[in-house]
Amino acid sequence: MTTKTASGCVDGREAEDARGGRSSSSLVLTMLLVVLFMLQGPVRRALSAPVMQSWMTVFVAVVVQALPFLVFGVALSAVIAVFVPSSFFARVLPGRPALAVPVAGMAGAVLPGCECASVPVAGALVRRGVPPAAALAFLLSAPAVNPIVLTATAVAFPGSPRMVLARFVASLLVACAMGWLWQRLGRADWLRPPTRPSLEGHGKGAAFWSSVRHDVMHAGGFLVVGAMAAATLRTVVPAGWLQAAADNPVISLLALAVLAVVLSICSEADAFVAASLSQFSLTARLAFLVVGPMIDLKLFAMQAATFGRTFALRFAPATFILAVAVSALVGAVLL
Repeated sequence: MTTKTASGCVDGREAEDARGGRSSSSLVLTMLLVVLFMLQGPVRRALSAPVMQSWMTVFVAVVVQALPFLVFGVALSAVIAVFVPSSFFARVLPGRPALAVPVAGMAGAVLPGCECASVPVAGALVRRGVPPAAALAFLLSAPAVNPIVLTATAVAFPGSPRMVLARFVASLLVACAMGWLWQRLGRADWLRPPTRPSLEGHGKGAAFWSSVRHDVMHAGGFLVVGAMAAATLRTVVPAGWLQAAADNPVISLLALAVLAVVLSICSEADAFVAASLSQFSLTARLAFLVVGPMIDLKLFAMQAATFGRTFALRFAPATFILAVAVSALVGAVLL
């Protein structure tokens, strides 16, 4: 007469549960394919509608445009997490957080990426012990003051060289001001420390790829959600509203700021979109260029995923208001 050990029973139940889970998943997938096959006519007609084609175009454009920079950002984040010792940041950044904020803001000029890259890098900085105020200043400045973005702005506005200076000054001012604001008013329980699976006990290579896979899966899903929201809003906003808004200086400033949030264009490409909006003033277009890299739909979703929804719901509106106000001020002085 044979007997089964307790561990054998447990292993058998786990294997049976795993097989049951795979069977259930296969059944759901099969049923979904059958339903899609039966409804292929209505689905094809719905996808061929002009609104859906426009939606798909915007969605794919946002994802394809942002994904390479997201991958670059998580790769750089993994390098920071695995290969850069914590003592490095203690040596580079000033000990006083108030001084670390402008240093981190200026450091954003060396990252050749967009906002999709800056979020995971800022998360890695917080994990490595950088003061949150400094990491947030870097998060906001990096997409707007790096050489690639400033060069693209100069190419897009060949007749307005001061637009490059205005974008640099306004973006850096907002980044530093938000860092100082967080240092003074921010609370520790508002910001959820970014987490990832433990890398201890792994070799450098294995730890690097584990970090990359975690951040790509974590941030990539929210990038898709943000792109879907941007595509939906862009297809339902009437184009005639833009022309009507351009006639009023205050409304035009707010309209382009909101448009930057909705369109969710990466900072490497937004200057060319702003240049095409020639019916608006330079100051209004400056607001478009300052707001977009700091807060848009996909960026809000990624910030919420990295630092928590409580943080994003406070940080994003404050950033938007400050970016609009600083754009108006800098535009009045430099443009």
